[in-house]
Amino acid sequence: MALIECRFYSDVLGLSTSMTVILPQQTTTQIGMNNVTKGTLHPTLYLLHGLSDDDSIWLRRTSIERYVAQMGIAVVMPQVHRGFYTDMAEGGRYWTFISEELPALARSFFPLSPKREDTFVAGLSMGGYGAVKLGLRKPEAFAAAASLSGALDMAHHFLNPEDPTKKSLEYERIFGKQSIEDTPDDLLYLLKEVDRSKGPKPLLYQCCGTEDFLYEDNQAFRRACAKTSLSLTYEEGPGDHEWGYWDTKIRDVLAWLPLGK
Repeated sequence: MALIECRFYSDVLGLSTSMTVILPQQTTTQIGMNNVTKGTLHPTLYLLHGLSDDDSIWLRRTSIERYVAQMGIAVVMPQVHRGFYTDMAEGGRYWTFISEELPALARSFFPLSPKREDTFVAGLSMGGYGAVKLGLRKPEAFAAAASLSGALDMAHHFLNPEDPTKKSLEYERIFGKQSIEDTPDDLLYLLKEVDRSKGPKPLLYQCCGTEDFLYEDNQAFRRACAKTSLSLTYEEGPGDHEWGYWDTKIRDVLAWLPLGK
């Protein structure tokens, strides 16, 4: 595998930012690794970080490079700071960046497949929200979206913040002062919109530990998805909001990806 730390300028954000990229590399003499490539343009997983992290975190906390070595897929891990993959009310246009500019730039820099059937997204916590939002708002671009311990009911969190002295102010900077319920920033609303549409529908994967503080959010999303025709693979079990759980579950996500379908 090739590991690339890419620093570049974003016109959308108006600043220099970064992404960490893993690219397949066919090797024959590397000890302890069996690397595979599947062609000249690689299937791609966009892998999103959580609220307190950056584009390096999946490499630092998991063995993601080793896990994908035999799959022949590229992994693109972008930096979005605390932007919640949203065009912020007071801040950067992180939704436009992640949904439009980043894929175009990544494909111009690296040999990544532009095909929907080769394009997937996953993320943890804040990144789980971003991954499912990408899958539901851009179903023509992403074949599958996976959330690990995702913040999947943000309308609820906006209306009932756990810490009114801190989170409400941050959430207002992200989403504005009005409720996001029944807007394109509300994943439960997007489920209904995609279900009613005649366009493509992404495969969805969702997991959450039963001790996670976002467990009830995940139950709300699961119940809402059950009322639609969308395909959801759901897994739960003992686990908290921590990297031991995510390091295990990202392997399940990789096994679930519809590669070659």
